[in-house]
Formats: sequence, structure tokens, C-alpha cells
Amino acid sequence: MKTSSIELNPNKLVQYLNKPANEFTKEDIIKFIKENGIKMLNFRYVGGDGRLKALTFVIRDEEHLDNVLSAGERVDGSSLFSYIEADTSDLYVLPKYRTAFVNPFEEIPTLDILCSYFDKDGSPLKSSSETVMKKASQVLTEKTGYELQAMGELEYYIIANKDEVNMGFPAVDQRGYHESNPFTKFDQLRKEAMMYISEAGGKIKYGHSEVGNFTDDKYYYEQNEIEFETDTLENSADRLIIAKWMLRMLADQYGVVVSFAPKITVGKAGSGLHVHMKLLKDGKSVMVENGDVSDTAKRAMAGLLDVAGGITAFGNRIPTSYLRLVPHQEAPTNICWGDRNRSALIRVPLGWFSEESSKMIAIANPTYNEEFRSHSYKSTFEFRAADPSADLYLLLAAFAVGIRHGFEMDNALDLAKKLYIDVNIFKEEHKDRLAQLEHLPASCYESAQALKKYRDVFTQYDVFTDGMINDTVKYLEGLDDNQLSERLYGKNEEIRKLVDKYIHVC
Repeated sequence: MKTSSIELNPNKLVQYLNKPANEFTKEDIIKFIKENGIKMLNFRYVGGDGRLKALTFVIRDEEHLDNVLSAGERVDGSSLFSYIEADTSDLYVLPKYRTAFVNPFEEIPTLDILCSYFDKDGSPLKSSSETVMKKASQVLTEKTGYELQAMGELEYYIIANKDEVNMGFPAVDQRGYHESNPFTKFDQLRKEAMMYISEAGGKIKYGHSEVGNFTDDKYYYEQNEIEFETDTLENSADRLIIAKWMLRMLADQYGVVVSFAPKITVGKAGSGLHVHMKLLKDGKSVMVENGDVSDTAKRAMAGLLDVAGGITAFGNRIPTSYLRLVPHQEAPTNICWGDRNRSALIRVPLGWFSEESSKMIAIANPTYNEEFRSHSYKSTFEFRAADPSADLYLLLAAFAVGIRHGFEMDNALDLAKKLYIDVNIFKEEHKDRLAQLEHLPASCYESAQALKKYRDVFTQYDVFTDGMINDTVKYLEGLDDNQLSERLYGKNEEIRKLVDKYIHVC
């Protein structure tokens, strides 16, 4: 007999209330707080710097709690966002009940809950990244009939004082992929983070050590990854933001540093934010057709590839992002797609396409006697350029815009065929194929120019506002990184200073 999803769900509220998080009501939150000795409430929301903010309430009585959960609270928008003026800065933050979780780091029993921004008229704040993402998702579904789901692969480095790490079992430099302890040193931190994230509602697929590990004169560096299951765009962004905060909190407790920076040093693996996506129709995946990538998926990928340069404006937002996007590092530099091909910008991973793939479990387990079933629902396509410097809400919004664009293009299938690769384009024997492909932007400055080029696609249907595009361009151009790689070539000390400058910016 199968155990219910409620019984195995790690979220304490889901277990206690015996209902899924998307059905939480205000009364549920009050009930949980009263019956579980919760003393404090944290409102959480994302500022313009991408970090999770906090507003803390002492719960003094039920009427007070009811008012806070019903009316939200007022915050100073000019201190949270650079584009909001001080003379019109008041904003509301309203809690999203489905996001409530018990804070695992507080000694005083505390419930945290994510919030959305609203303006003085009580409408969702148009300039909020979250609002833009919701609009992009809504327009995609209205225009195409498809729902977009996504998930991220969150990569990060743990940086520890080398003298405080047991190096009796040293890992091999740049060979840490799926290594286990004792050759990894911080898998326990990752496992604690995975449990906390799951208890906060995150749908984790798995976690593992990643390729990058090395030492220098002072520090030990270890790369890890936590990968999520596909979910709605809003849930995906919310949970990634909580995950980054929780990893930083745990690192602080362990006395180490966690960095999501796209590049730690030249010549070592960088940290990306690969995003897997799939389209649903009537709740079912439409990614596979007759055992192959469907035309629907190809149209979606064509749209993303057509505006890929503009997408980097939201997914690669600091100068060191482009130190990662170089050949031979399993990071894309050219606009193309391929199945199982890690040199492509969009990769279609090994995806349980064939009927034979459903029989693998019986080969591994001769006692397996269930009826064979299709696992094609697991199929996704993976956008490999973004990194953790991304504005998560705007990045997912840009994906929804690009996919919608693909369905509105007359030549989408022709473009998908043209940009398909079935070879490693970075090998010398395939240099002619490489020369046929357009390059991704190589700096924040180039990314801004690409965004300007595709402005009309992003602002269509009033998804992105002109003001938001202008602000993004101004920010990216202000980083003054045009031809930065060329300017820094061979200047290791300057590269180190740049990496240090952006080590915690994302």
C-alpha cells in the first residue's frame, strides 16, 4: 500500500495540518502557531540586492496575529530598491500562507513566511520581480495553453581554513563529482541544508559534491550542488531563495564561508544555475512525442535560443559571470542546443524517451513485478548559461517570455533544426560547426546591448516594463566590464581582487 504524500512530507505544517501547503489558510497558520508554542513571526521578502530580508513580530495575542496575517505590514521601499524614491516609498508586504515554515535556526520558536509586495493602491507592485514573473507565466499560458514548470541546480563552494580541515583523505583537484566522504569534507553541511530546505517546502531531487575542489596556501575549497524537482515558477524561485539563505546560515554555524559566485578562480570549475524546464498541457508533460523530443519542446527551445543574449541580462548579472562562460569548462559560449550535449547552451538530458527505458528496473531487480509504465514525464530541457547572480524571478520570467516567443515565431522549427548540434563543438575537428554559431554575450555590457536588441519581445503584452528594461541596461552598463576578459588576461592579482569583490554579491 502506498503511503500518502502528507505522511512522508518533511514540512512540519503539512504534517500537523494534514493538508498540502497550497491549501494553507490564515486559520491554519493561527492554529499551528497556537498549538505548537510559536512565539515569533518573521515576514520574509526579497530586496533589490536579491537577498532575503526579515521583519520580526512578537506574537502578543490572537487578535494581533490575525491582523498581521490579514493586513500585512508597511515597509520602506526606497531602502529596499534603488529605483524607488524616498517621497513615494511606502510599500505593503503581504504573507503567502503556503510558504510558511518553522525557522530551524532560531532558539525562540519562530515561524517564517514569504511575502509579496503591493503598492499604495493595494495592487501587486508592477516593478516587483515576482509580479513580472507571475505576469510572464500567465501570458504564456493564455497565449499557448501550456504551463511552464522549472527547477534549478544550485551550485556553491564551501571555503574553509585549510588548517582546520582534516586532509588525511585528500580529494583529487577538479575531480570531486559525486565524491563521498571521507574524500569530501562538508557533505554533512549539505545534508543538513537539504533537510532544512525540505522542511521549508523545497522539493529537492538530490544533492551531491560537484567537480570543483582545490586548495591554496590558506584555504580548502569544495563545490557542492543541490538540485530541485520541477515545480511552478513561483515555487521554484521562492525555494531557491530560501535555500541560499539557509546554506549561508549553516555555513555561519560551521565557521566556514559559502559562496554562490559564478567564478572562484580562473582554471577551476565555476558555479552555475542550470535551469531545467518542461511544458504541461492539462497537467501532462508534452516534452516527448513518438519517443523523441516533441515539436512543442523544439518550438520552446527555439524561442529561448532566439533571445538568449537578452536572457543573460537577468541570469548573469556580475562581471565574474563571464569568467565562467568560457570553452572547455562545461559552460556554454555559443547559442545552440543538443541532446545529452554539455557543450550546448540548451541540453536535452538523458530522458527516459524509449519504451525500453521503462524496463531497466526489472533488469536490475529480477523480482520486480509491477506493470511497466512510461517515465517520459521526467524529460526536461536544460538552460545552462545562468548562474546564482541571477535575479531569480526575472530569470524565470525571461524564460517564459522566450518560450512564448518560440510559439509566435513562424520559423521556430527551422531555427531549432539549424541550431541543433550533435558533436562537441569545442573539439578542433568541429571548429567549422562552431564558427557557424552565434556567441553568447561575453560581458555584462554585451548582455545589456542584447537586451536592448530584444526589448520588444520582453515588453510585449506588458510583461516587462520599459522602465525595468532601462534600469537593467543602466545597471549592467554601469559595471564597466566591456572586453573585461581581454583586459584581465594574465593579470592574476587583478582577477583575484575582482573575484573577492563579488564573492558574496549573489
